[in-house]
Amino acid sequence: MTLTRDGRLLFLTRFVRLFSYGMLAVVLVFYLTGLGLSESQTGLLLTLTLVGDTAISLLLTTQADRIGRRKMLIAGSVLMSAAGLAFAFTNNFMLLVVAGTIGVISPSGNEVGPFLPIEQAALSEVIPSRTRTSAFAWYSLTGSMATAAGSLFAGVLTDSLTKSAATPISGERTVVLVYAAMGAVLGVIFGMLSPGTEVHRTSDTPSKMKNLLGIGASRGVVLRLCGLFALDAFGGGFVVQSFAAYWFYLRFGVNPATLGGIFFGANVLAGISSLLATRLASRIGLVRTMVFTHLPSNVLLILVPLMPNLRLAILVLLLRFSISQMDVPTRQSYTMAVVAPEERSAAAGITGVARTTGAAIAPLFVGLLFSKPNLINLPFFIAGTLKIAYDLLLYRGFVDHQPAEEK
Repeated sequence: MTLTRDGRLLFLTRFVRLFSYGMLAVVLVFYLTGLGLSESQTGLLLTLTLVGDTAISLLLTTQADRIGRRKMLIAGSVLMSAAGLAFAFTNNFMLLVVAGTIGVISPSGNEVGPFLPIEQAALSEVIPSRTRTSAFAWYSLTGSMATAAGSLFAGVLTDSLTKSAATPISGERTVVLVYAAMGAVLGVIFGMLSPGTEVHRTSDTPSKMKNLLGIGASRGVVLRLCGLFALDAFGGGFVVQSFAAYWFYLRFGVNPATLGGIFFGANVLAGISSLLATRLASRIGLVRTMVFTHLPSNVLLILVPLMPNLRLAILVLLLRFSISQMDVPTRQSYTMAVVAPEERSAAAGITGVARTTGAAIAPLFVGLLFSKPNLINLPFFIAGTLKIAYDLLLYRGFVDHQPAEEK
């Protein structure tokens, strides 16, 4: 796969951003409680931060194809840097709420804000359609490795600074300041993108782009995909990594150090598996790749709590992760392929918000289930069942809706 200058810049921004998110996620809760916030205040702040990130993402991504992708990406970078500076220099709860809601802060290490949808749309402009899935696979792997590197960097930096600092929070504040600086770096790199990353306008493009939320001709497809992606994310929300790790602790008494090793290996396998999706998609198509790899991974998910001992449970979990992410680059590529080019940023943003919303609802139920010792296995069964339903509905609704390059 050969990338243009713009393609290389977009891969670089992906690495810088996910490195920053992974770095911040390690220290954020420790930093906020060190500022004097209570656990309940911290939880409320992080919830409002995610709500704000979702709203900002929807606002910027739905206008990016009309106003300009580079402008919206730079705006997101400014919000990221401003939020980092605010978090570094105030301990006032209300100011932190305002900064977290309006700015871009990732409490989980995952993508937030407007960047991912707009970058996907921009990347689709500067690569041939036949290599789009491959590019998205490497793009996904780049993010996974960057998150891991950022997490490691934050741990090493805070450990070394805390030993020499007068207060333990000094090391964590340094990480927050580095996060703010990374936002500024992102803005500079986004400013270096060429006009080739923007919408290729035709005479009727402006009229198309006046439709609700930036989507017109693609509205039906996007709304159907939103419903399906929200269902998939809702199911996945029952077994997010923090809950899965807690299940291993409750079921087998696994200590945090061991859990870290288990999920590091699982995430590495997941990142590598995304690369395998490219060759498979070229043979059987994007939708079939999404379904035929995702479906068995969800069967394995249901089998995890049925394993009689820790080794078998870990084995099944690792097998599941080895194929579970093959649908990510194919899903992203398919979304870009079946919508009009001038609606790609909006489509990616809207479907991304649908996934975020679906995933945000599930934890409310998981906490209740984990409070009942006889129900701790139920989240795996619910997640697997919902995600299998998603696979079947996706296949039924879209297997005949092929991108142009597959026809």
